[in-house]
Amino acid sequence: MAKAKHRIKANTALLSVGMQKHANFFENVWQVVCLIPKGRVTTYGAIGKYLGSGSSARMVGWAMNASFQCSVAVPAHRVVNRNGALTGKIHFATPTAMQEALEAEGITIVNDIVQDFDALFWDPSIALGFE
Repeated sequence: MAKAKHRIKANTALLSVGMQKHANFFENVWQVVCLIPKGRVTTYGAIGKYLGSGSSARMVGWAMNASFQCSVAVPAHRVVNRNGALTGKIHFATPTAMQEALEAEGITIVNDIVQDFDALFWDPSIALGFE
């Protein structure tokens, strides 16, 4: 009986850790985004993959939209779609705010697309040591 109680406690502890990871998904996204260097961009999918959910690009997008209500400044302008397109620009204060913020960091945008995207792409899995 003592062994069974020990296993139950251990499994409950593991479950609790797993639930915390998912409950804080938006906060985890924001933490990753705050690590993107100025003058670099990443994608919704790359953040999702780094956080262990490669198919969660849409959920990362929701987190980015919610970041405007966050008490800490989250550089949401540095997150683009997998083609380098400024698909999140509709959530900024003005239609050009995302582009202006990226251009202020030295990134060239043409027709809502990051130019030289491959060279500017910041992969959190590589930069933060998981690949």
